[in-house]
Amino acid sequence: MIHSPARRAFAAGLLTASTLLAGLGPVFAQQKSEIAITRQPGIIYLPTHIIEKQGLIEKHAERLGVPGVKTKWITFSGGGSQTDALLAGGVDIVNTGTGNLLLLWDRTRGGVKGIVATSALPLLLVSRDPKIQTIKDIAPGDKVAVPTVKVSTQAILLQMAAGELWGADQSGRLDANTVQLGHPDAAIALANSTHEIKTHFAAPPFQYVELRNVPGAHIVARSPDIIGGPLTQGQFFTTTKFADANPKIVQAVRAASEEAQDFIRQDTRKAVEIYREVTGDKTSVEDLLSYLREPGMMEFNLQPQGTMRFAEHLGRIGTLRTKPKAWTDYYLPVAHDLSGS
Repeated sequence: MIHSPARRAFAAGLLTASTLLAGLGPVFAQQKSEIAITRQPGIIYLPTHIIEKQGLIEKHAERLGVPGVKTKWITFSGGGSQTDALLAGGVDIVNTGTGNLLLLWDRTRGGVKGIVATSALPLLLVSRDPKIQTIKDIAPGDKVAVPTVKVSTQAILLQMAAGELWGADQSGRLDANTVQLGHPDAAIALANSTHEIKTHFAAPPFQYVELRNVPGAHIVARSPDIIGGPLTQGQFFTTTKFADANPKIVQAVRAASEEAQDFIRQDTRKAVEIYREVTGDKTSVEDLLSYLREPGMMEFNLQPQGTMRFAEHLGRIGTLRTKPKAWTDYYLPVAHDLSGS
């Protein structure tokens, strides 16, 4: 159900996972003092930049009786490569979208679960093609950039929208239109008037940069309109083996996330300055602050939001072999006290 090369990578990752999760991967079976965590580019991952800069996982791990923890942060262009790295044992924790979490939870039979959510910022489908004003206008041959074909949040949102427009049996109608491209590269492509990619299902801040700087760029669709409200786009998840062996680190990730989210609300300007420092993003502080004043752009919360709508869709079209009964099925107990959805 996943197109090449993503299909090959995902299949290879699942083969590795079946071995590791069967108990043959000692990397997951012992407590660790050095952990590797991944994320993608963009202000949607702002809490992770605060956590990194302020050493919050290290701080909370020490408070919980695990001193000397070191974290290594790695940035990937898309969620597919992040999950491949997790399944292969190259990293310990990832921060990416709901689609990837659900697919890994399903394929590993509960061997991968969420820790806590970090953000539910809106995604915008942006196009510079004047003939594409709504999703209905996307024709065969029109290319839409998404972080990972078939399995990224953006790709699944397109499936949900197609199902609503043309019927449930047509959910995959736009799959052939999608092209796998990380957000920075997609933004560059959109800004190039001669590039074949004229439409990008973007994440913040790329969508606002495109709308401001690309001639003719306009909004075709918004994720809250497709799913009926906020949808968690960033969340920490890991293998249950890592969580079982490192419960204090998992607790520290939750505490660090909560502190980072509180910091963003209390001192948004400083948070944006940290984001620029950590990422090297040259967007001005004032521009970034203006993006965060857009509707829905301060949805930095611990509780998962809208994820069961995603799961219901994936179960209905057969992508998920096992349908979760509640969001707590694919999140670790450390989050079960939250009012998620």
